[in-house]
Amino acid sequence: MPGPGGPTGADGLDPEQRAAVTAPRGPVCVLAGAGTGKTRTITRRIAHLVGQGHVVAGQVLAVTFTARAAGELRTRLKALDAPGVQARTFHAAALRQLRYFWPQVVGGQPWPLVEGKLRIVGQAAARAKAGTDSDALRDLANEIEWAKSSLVAPADYAAEAARRKRDTPGPAEQVSRVYAGYEELKNAAEVLDFDDLLLHTAVALEEHRGVGEEFRSRYRCFVVDEYQDVTPLQQRLLDAWLGDRDDLTVVGDANQTIYTFAGASPRHLLDFPRRFPDATVVRLQRDYRSTPQIVSAANQLISSARNRPAGSRLQLVGQLPPGPDPDFSEHDDEPAEAAAVAGRILTLLKDGTEPSEIAVLFRINAQSEAFEQALSDAGVPYQVRGGERFFARPEIRRAMVALRAAAPDQRPGTDLVDVTRAVLGARAGLTDEPPKGATLRAAWESLLALVGVAEELAAVEPGADLARLCTELDTRADSAQAPVVQGVTLASLHAAKGLEWDAVFLVGLADGTLPIGHAGDDEAAIEEERRLFYVGVTRARRVLSMSWSLARAAGRGPKRRRSRFLHGLIPDSHPASRVTGERRPGGARPRCRVCGTPLFGGTATKLMRCDDCPSDVDLELLDRLKQWRAGEAKRQDVPAFVVLTDATLTALAEQRPADPSALVGIPGIGAAKLDRYGDDVLRLLAEHAAEH
Repeated sequence: MPGPGGPTGADGLDPEQRAAVTAPRGPVCVLAGAGTGKTRTITRRIAHLVGQGHVVAGQVLAVTFTARAAGELRTRLKALDAPGVQARTFHAAALRQLRYFWPQVVGGQPWPLVEGKLRIVGQAAARAKAGTDSDALRDLANEIEWAKSSLVAPADYAAEAARRKRDTPGPAEQVSRVYAGYEELKNAAEVLDFDDLLLHTAVALEEHRGVGEEFRSRYRCFVVDEYQDVTPLQQRLLDAWLGDRDDLTVVGDANQTIYTFAGASPRHLLDFPRRFPDATVVRLQRDYRSTPQIVSAANQLISSARNRPAGSRLQLVGQLPPGPDPDFSEHDDEPAEAAAVAGRILTLLKDGTEPSEIAVLFRINAQSEAFEQALSDAGVPYQVRGGERFFARPEIRRAMVALRAAAPDQRPGTDLVDVTRAVLGARAGLTDEPPKGATLRAAWESLLALVGVAEELAAVEPGADLARLCTELDTRADSAQAPVVQGVTLASLHAAKGLEWDAVFLVGLADGTLPIGHAGDDEAAIEEERRLFYVGVTRARRVLSMSWSLARAAGRGPKRRRSRFLHGLIPDSHPASRVTGERRPGGARPRCRVCGTPLFGGTATKLMRCDDCPSDVDLELLDRLKQWRAGEAKRQDVPAFVVLTDATLTALAEQRPADPSALVGIPGIGAAKLDRYGDDVLRLLAEHAAEH
């Protein structure tokens, strides 16, 4: 049976993975869907290039978006006998290069990274008479980061913000003045921010021939992970690294683009074959992570996205044995929802699921509080991802001091795992059994995670000792590669990117939260929210539970409606489903298939949704339906509306019925029109579905 990272077999690769791994040097684009073995593929590709002598390990630079991902790449490459490959984040790679080239390009000592960036933003804001409270300064800092990542200069900011319809933190001209003042103050203080690292490195390579030649003689092969999230600034740096060469492998999935608010764009990934016409393009669509039921939900969710570019239409194909169907539940308020989730988690724990294999994911960090309380009340250990960093915890700092102190006294030949347990037991308080109380239990779990690192290291390096373990822990601390802690993970959907669990609870799925309220009617923003939901769904391996509440606090009365993204995911037969166009017993009005409220008016009833509820119409399908209707009207020599009205066509393009029983449920299609047009309409819908 295939494992979570890919299929079994002589080389552990499926045909598409093998094609990506063995592709010749030169431009390679891997369109890798969620759970398709992306990391496995790119590390095997690097190891293949090194092993076949196409490139020396030290000449490969692999860049990622997080230190954790870079650490994972280094660990896997070491196991594949390619330990010399440089795997770093964009910023870490640029910092290293800039420090090396600074004396040659600028002279003197490199400028340090800025400490207290908000302080400088605050000074610039005061000069520009902008808001200076902490929230306003954070918004201004984020907008400056977007501008720099998007290669927008202070002088061009106002015009570019207007062109892109940015939701600016104040008048655009004022933000422009704050941005300009920030740059002046920062340069006067001779400090750099993180975006400067990328920009100055790119400029050094572009404008100084000797620097460019020295760098390009050092690095000859580049690999970029999560390429759908590169910003224009990161792409400029990548272009400077490449020069006129094309030895580049990029890996990404446009369906998982969730950082456009920070300047990221999938355009570079989707346009890669156009930029490099001779590129090898491989599509990974076999999902080895999730059950077919979860894969089906993910496909259904993303297939409803509007204006999807052709290159983003990856259709995942589940490879694992079947599992339970995704679960949906509606609750009166957030505390009730949190208590229900905690109860489900207790059941999973009793059935043998490890706490570290369970996650509760939400749209914004503020949603965490209710679930922290519910898990604490239930006695369930948990960790908040994005909270205190693992290696900064007091018990971990004390434990690492103890391990370093004990390293010189370790007797040769003793078992690393046994020695680690003994040292942590004697000097850091690790006991055989977990202590009572959530706080003490969390510290105990953290210490146990260090024993887990020792077990991993001993498996890879049988002769490793405490000194080697300390080096490994230092490396992981530098790369933020924390070990697994035995606790349920609470995390935002953004923080969950790149991770996976056996059981995932997607909570708080109400309109105004997902999609987030400030997305408004902006179609691009709404679609980014859909992709964020898709990322959450594809984190689950076996169990997927989705829930929402109708009010924040008990006794407030229902003021929310479930997320519009759930339409099409919840089966009609499910108790949580309110998708119906039929009148209820007693003459009750039909209800909106999006929010569940009663419908009034002919158009709303025909569309089966409120006038102000979002439409999920497939515009391409609607156009095809109108073309078919025009031909039919011309053949019969009747007005088009006599065939089917615009409202009925819109309802068809929104609901996309797949059989006669569903088709006759569309208001405006009775028995006569079903007999006359049913076969043609269903054939057209089926053809469109097959194409997409």
